[in-house]
Amino acid sequence: MSKVIRLLHGEFGRVALLEMDAPLVTHAHHHCHILCKVGGPDTAFQVRGKNCPLTNDNAVLINAWEEHSYLHLPVGGSNPVLLALYLEPKWLASFSKKFLASSHPCFFMNNLSTLGAHQKQALEKISMELWWSDQITHEQLESMLLELTLGFMESADVLTSGDLRNAGNALAFMDPRIRKAIHLMRTSPQGFTDISTVAQSVNLSRSHFFELFRRCTGLSPVVFANVLRMEFAFDALADKDESLIHIGDELGFSAQGHFTRFFKQHQGVTPSLYRQQVEKAPKLDS
Repeated sequence: MSKVIRLLHGEFGRVALLEMDAPLVTHAHHHCHILCKVGGPDTAFQVRGKNCPLTNDNAVLINAWEEHSYLHLPVGGSNPVLLALYLEPKWLASFSKKFLASSHPCFFMNNLSTLGAHQKQALEKISMELWWSDQITHEQLESMLLELTLGFMESADVLTSGDLRNAGNALAFMDPRIRKAIHLMRTSPQGFTDISTVAQSVNLSRSHFFELFRRCTGLSPVVFANVLRMEFAFDALADKDESLIHIGDELGFSAQGHFTRFFKQHQGVTPSLYRQQVEKAPKLDS
């Protein structure tokens, strides 16, 4: 994303209005992810190897932990402008039981969603506010996000509560070595960077670990670790307390340039520019 038009970070997750000028590597998020085009030429994302066009008439829906990449398709020197919603599952679930399964990697049963008239109106409303309004209150943003998100949830095929219970039972039977590996990757200082050590800690060869991890999660352990790295980086950059060098060190990068290159490959912008642009919404009083 060569130009960050607006970027907000809060309890809802992240909302970004972006002008895209380069492809992004294969990555994932722990968020429920909705992508809409609001200007420029049509473009596309690749989701689990499937080409998903992004046009004036459809959005791309990406599940939590679902691998995807951006395929940059410039036309006549013009770049697409996208509205990207990274919606926090806990925030969604706090508004409706319909969203309890939004953290599941199969929540959206179809990665493409046709935009109806109501969705287009809601999309235009939030895009114009992000583009032109100097300030948006947390309450205004939350209201617009819910309006837009509800439009997608009502029209898309999503997991039901019964499906979620069955999915939870299936998750309970995930290979215990992979469950232990995921715990280590989330909690160990080396979990982000030393995949071989994680494999050894669960008594698997590197090749067997990679095969079993993908079979259980649908992701490679490297992509999973990169999700954890990026989410840590997003939070640290939004807080604006730690130096970029310290953040890079915490993520296991031996040099600041390596952290910058990694972040730009996944987000399309340098961590310093991300920090300059991000607006952190205040937490609501409980």
